This record gives sequence, structure tokens and C-alpha cells, in this order.
Amino acid sequence: MSVETLTIQKGKEKFELPVEPTNWILAREVGYSPVQMLVTATATCGGYVYSSVLENSHIPYTFDKIEVSYDRDQSKQAEPLSAIDITFFVHIEKEYQEKALRCVKLVSKNCPVIQSLDKGIQVTETVVFN
Repeated sequence: MSVETLTIQKGKEKFELPVEPTNWILAREVGYSPVQMLVTATATCGGYVYSSVLENSHIPYTFDKIEVSYDRDQSKQAEPLSAIDITFFVHIEKEYQEKALRCVKLVSKNCPVIQSLDKGIQVTETVVFN
């Protein structure tokens, strides 16, 4: 079992994660909220996993960007996440696209962030070929 410890400090008004050259402020009003950070971490981890699967499948690609959106369950008190939709934008030649679509199905089960989420959060991954 590996353990990594991060220290989150109380700044003047908000919590901050110390990162050089300036701290990340963890508040929606001046940075990204913890929920946005979780959603971003999910999408980024999924992007790394998808890249790895494409490489291991010998599919030439160029990653352009990832877009992520999320829904919250407003019927529950804390309004937890209910869905995360991840869209990968990649350049892949036509001859490899069908194989690349099959590869995206491997993202959720190989992404440690997605595997760490509550099972009630629906995560979908989509690929857009540029």
C-alpha cells in the first residue's frame, strides 16, 4: 500500500494547496472549487489512461483537448455529483478510429480516480475525432 500526503493550508480567507510559484486556491470564487477539482481530476486521469491504451494498442494519435461537464443531484442535501461526462478530442486516422472507439471502453475500469468515485456517479466517456 502506498501513501502520499498533501498539505492543504488555510490562506487568508480560503484553503490553498501550496504549489510554486503560487498556491492553488480551492474556492470557486477565486479558483476552482473542490467539486470542480474532483471532476477535473477524473477527466485528466481518464485522458492519461486513454492515451496509454491508444499507445499500447499501437494507434497513432494526437490529443487535442478534453472537455468535461458534470451534474449534481439537487434532491440530496449536499448536492453530490450524479454524473460526469468526459469528451476526448483526438486526431486519429480513419483506419484506426473503430479500434480507438473500442479502446475508450477500457478507460473507466483502468482509471484509479474513476474507480475511487461513488458507484452512484455515472461516468461516460466519448471520443470526437478531429
